[in-house]
Amino acid sequence: MSAKSDRAKPAGIVRRAYPVQLEVRAKAGTSGVSTIEGYASVTESPFEMWDWLGPYSEVVRTGAFGKTLAENPQVQLLLNHGGLAMAYTKAGTLRLSEDSNGLHMAADVNAKRSDVGDMLAALDEGSVDEMSFAFRVTRQQWSPDYDQRDILEVDLHRGDVSVVNFGANPATTVSSMRAADFDRLDEADARALYERLQRRLEPAPAAPSHPLSLYQAQAAALDL
Repeated sequence: MSAKSDRAKPAGIVRRAYPVQLEVRAKAGTSGVSTIEGYASVTESPFEMWDWLGPYSEVVRTGAFGKTLAENPQVQLLLNHGGLAMAYTKAGTLRLSEDSNGLHMAADVNAKRSDVGDMLAALDEGSVDEMSFAFRVTRQQWSPDYDQRDILEVDLHRGDVSVVNFGANPATTVSSMRAADFDRLDEADARALYERLQRRLEPAPAAPSHPLSLYQAQAAALDL
């Protein structure tokens, strides 16, 4: 049986989503380019997460992005964590910084691209209002009862910030997951869930047969 302390075991890339207010405006002096500004993560704001043991609280602490931003990480702006990059820190079109609210992002996007145009239209009409970011946790602290996780430091290198329809929680329990939720999981999270289900549902190993069992069965049949 899993213990709550298992929550502290190292994990790979994780994603978190937040409701956001993204500001979109035309970039002055550059035709066809719009600038998007908003927060890909909010600090000091606890939110509920779920895993195989149930709910727990998680909070990204102020300063969690300082080290990784100082190392000039390569980060891209994506839509739903996939597709072609719409902005890139390496190209200077995506700019990330941390302030008292959280991880601020500003991206210059080419509105002439069809995918960018669709995203900007969805933002403008209010059909999309969440952002997510992909990262690795490099330093964390759990409460003694493992019911609260404080994320103290993250690594953003080769991660992304994404405009998303909904933030799919990679640790959603099977009991509360709908088919639509499963379809929104990316390949890595879906595979991890599939493997857990396989382990849970695989039949118990058969009891080893005893050499005398055949003779006992024959004796019972002959009423000996």
